[in-house]
Amino acid sequence: MAVKSVSIRIEEEMLKKLGYVADYEGRSVNSHILVLVRDAIKAFEAKHGEIEGSVRPAENVKPARK
Repeated sequence: MAVKSVSIRIEEEMLKKLGYVADYEGRSVNSHILVLVRDAIKAFEAKHGEIEGSVRPAENVKPARK
């Protein structure tokens, strides 16, 4: 599976708060965002049915270590 990069624009205060929550959970901001995205996909699929595709929400999408 290919890992893609995505840039987002986010208010500085929101980023600081997100960093606080991520740190509290023992994650990087990037890892915490992935958790939030996976949870949103799971919730969507629970309500609307499975999204067709090869990537599953529970799948770990971290790049493989070299």
